[in-house]
Amino acid sequence: MANQKEDYGIQEIWTPPNGVEPEVDIVAVHGLGGRAVGSWTSKQSNVCWLNHPNFLPKYIKNARVLVWGYNASLSSLVGEQPSKDRIHHHAQTLVANLAADRRLSGTAEKPIVFLCHSLGGIIVKRALSYAQTRTGHKVAHDYSIFTCTYAILFFGTPHNGSSKATWVNYMKKLGSSVTPRTLGMSKSDLVSALECESETLQNITDYFVPIMRNFRVFFFWEQEQTNFKVLGRDYIVAQDSAAPVHDDTERAGIAADHRGMVKFETPTSQGFRMVMDALSRYCEEAPLAIRQRHASAAHTLALERHREATEALGRSFQTSGGVYRPPFRAGSSGLESFTVVDRSGTFRSITGRGEENKGESPFPADKDRT
Repeated sequence: MANQKEDYGIQEIWTPPNGVEPEVDIVAVHGLGGRAVGSWTSKQSNVCWLNHPNFLPKYIKNARVLVWGYNASLSSLVGEQPSKDRIHHHAQTLVANLAADRRLSGTAEKPIVFLCHSLGGIIVKRALSYAQTRTGHKVAHDYSIFTCTYAILFFGTPHNGSSKATWVNYMKKLGSSVTPRTLGMSKSDLVSALECESETLQNITDYFVPIMRNFRVFFFWEQEQTNFKVLGRDYIVAQDSAAPVHDDTERAGIAADHRGMVKFETPTSQGFRMVMDALSRYCEEAPLAIRQRHASAAHTLALERHREATEALGRSFQTSGGVYRPPFRAGSSGLESFTVVDRSGTFRSITGRGEENKGESPFPADKDRT
């Protein structure tokens, strides 16, 4: 068996042929106990629908397809120790790996569409809320992952958690020697983080929901129970956890169990056709939307540079609404327009009347510093 660590990080598994310039990066992130490519590959046909010419590349001709692998194991099945990384650490690594690949590949400003299975969706949610905070001068390259993300497709992601017993049975189904005692881990471990009423999941959701309005989102749930043989059958992630109800999002079931919902046998399967329809729409809409967003992001980062400069001089020009203004200029009494990102990550256009600088700061707090 190949070393699973060879799967870690970003791999490009498809790029447009014949000199076609990629317009979108599709990024697939596997789930608990999964593999970077194997999680998306049918065992019966050995076909990975992400890069087989009769599947995704046939319908979307201008996209690169990337997979990201990480340590999602819970046992020493392949000679590794159980993952001790917190979800946040995986999220940071995803942002760093993806930003580096896109810069080196010349696609740093192209749109991103994420495909997320199970735990992978939790990591992507945390990665985006983390990237949205990376506006400092030395780390702004990470902010581009937030700016460029246009859509997310979640497959069986436990947004509200699932029972520990179900995860134990699932790992046994995958062939792991995990036992309930093995899974009696601390709250920082992956399974505990995925339990119902998990504080980790709630925190990730609290960070993600305010920025979710910036993305097209499609939630898919499993319509078939997983067969645990002598242990019976059960859903790994229930419908209400996999597809929470939010305004302006899409929801649908896929006629497969938890593992099978991201493995498609033929291009005519209904699950594949639903996914491809959504992907095609998102990839068509994304380039124009992200080009417009880049202008807003550039202005936001410029305002952040101004804030850093004024802080360095001991003068902070922060308004109460969480928006940073450029310096006031003498005679700027006309209407001025600013495109900004507020603290929730939402892009907004603001028009207001400037103030004439008469030698005094318009901010009372600054008068004490002069």
